[in-house]
Amino acid sequence: MTELTITAEPGVPQVLTERTFDAPKDLVFRAFTEPDLLVQWLGPRQYTMTIDRYEVRDGGTYRYVHADDAGNAFGFHGVFHGEPSPDGWVQTFEFEGAPGNVSMDTLTLEERDGTTTVRTNSLFQSVEARDAMVNSGMADGMNQGYDRLEELLGTLVPNR
Repeated sequence: MTELTITAEPGVPQVLTERTFDAPKDLVFRAFTEPDLLVQWLGPRQYTMTIDRYEVRDGGTYRYVHADDAGNAFGFHGVFHGEPSPDGWVQTFEFEGAPGNVSMDTLTLEERDGTTTVRTNSLFQSVEARDAMVNSGMADGMNQGYDRLEELLGTLVPNR
């Protein structure tokens, strides 16, 4: 398992992330696009995820909610742009707790020797919006989610 790298250059409204998983690209793509798999890994461990809709297609929308044991709920939604493929996709992302702060996220999947590197490029409307996302605990949430993804992929990869 590799570590997640997060790059947020000063003064640039962008966050770049990268992590490599010990699984082929087709399985990583499935984990990102199949709702029954997505709910098993996306987000921090202390939250339960429910999906209202997840239409992985050009113009398709999504909305999901993370909830904790105390009854707090955190909704997220967006739109897929272009036709998602195992090579990657583009989508908007909006946290419903900060309406109007939308990022444009590009995700790419690159396979090499049976491992897949997941890269994201998130463009924000301002440096302030980017900083708010970074300061919200983004790194911890992504690390926990990607650790959970690594565990899930371990159950899906044949002979591992």
